[in-house]
Amino acid sequence: MLGTMSTTATESRIVLITGGNRGIGRAIAEEFVAQGYRVAVTARSGTGPEGTLTVNADVTDPASIDAAFSEVEAKLGPVEIVVANAGITRDMLLMRMSDEDFTEVLDTNLSGAFRVVKRASKGMMKARFGRVILVSSVVGLLGSAGQVNYSASKSGLIGLARSLTRELGSRGITANVVAPGFIETDMTAALATEQQDAYLKQIPANRFAQPAEVAKAITWLASDDAGYISGAVIPVDGGLGMGH
Repeated sequence: MLGTMSTTATESRIVLITGGNRGIGRAIAEEFVAQGYRVAVTARSGTGPEGTLTVNADVTDPASIDAAFSEVEAKLGPVEIVVANAGITRDMLLMRMSDEDFTEVLDTNLSGAFRVVKRASKGMMKARFGRVILVSSVVGLLGSAGQVNYSASKSGLIGLARSLTRELGSRGITANVVAPGFIETDMTAALATEQQDAYLKQIPANRFAQPAEVAKAITWLASDDAGYISGAVIPVDGGLGMGH
């Protein structure tokens, strides 16, 4: 479904955000809309924020991704900026983690990003312009007990972005990674005070990030001002990861 779009937005670049119907993805979509972009979001259920086109897609299914892109192309035009944000967790200590726990997380978080970027790259190469932004995590840099699968999937996005940079950089396409730390969400708000304090002690900034802070880093990477930045990892973590 398509919400109300401003005239400015209809004249601007077209963005597709996977998993843009909730959490950080929704905040990213809202920020792009506020800056006048034409925005589409993928969702397996629910809808994106007002002013976005919501398309159903499952990033584990190439046919579903192709159909989503085709719908966006028909209704808005070729996708010029893609934000691979869709992700899942299956937290479990290594000795208890099943093969399915591991492979399902990688299939969504890493292979899903590959499928989305592969489909997006067709139009970007033809236009000789593109912005690929992969949403990773500080956990992909630091590691985290109980998150072998998630950490591996988020770390893999860095290799994906840097290889894309070498492969597609001469076509006017950039590929970068944003690595958020702890974000102020309903999930963090529900944590016990003692647990929140334990997390905060690890963060030099001594606070959780707001979703909008992650979103603004991403919209900057999508802008013309960031046209010479590619293969980079931008931490938005209050100093937790210390600039990996």
